[in-house]
Amino acid sequence: MKLVMSTCPEGEAASLAERLLEKRLVACVNIIPGIVSKYWWKGKMETDKESILLMKTTPSRADEVIENVRALHSYEVPEVIVVDIDSGNPEYLAWIGEVTG
Repeated sequence: MKLVMSTCPEGEAASLAERLLEKRLVACVNIIPGIVSKYWWKGKMETDKESILLMKTTPSRADEVIENVRALHSYEVPEVIVVDIDSGNPEYLAWIGEVTG
């Protein structure tokens, strides 16, 4: 299984999560609001209030999740990071596979 992480403006998080869920690209999205991100962009240090999305999917769907986040996201270069889930509750991991089929 895969964990896909992305940040976005707080006002976009729910909509982005719902679009990915509707397409069954992800089984679950945890939205953590209220984070403050500091980063370099086009030669300037920026600060933004964002939400982080933790999205659970299958290895076969990870590339589609990346493509969809990039297409739906308002940022020119959105953060999208994929991490392998090596182990966990077997029933939960099986559920991810069932939902994203």
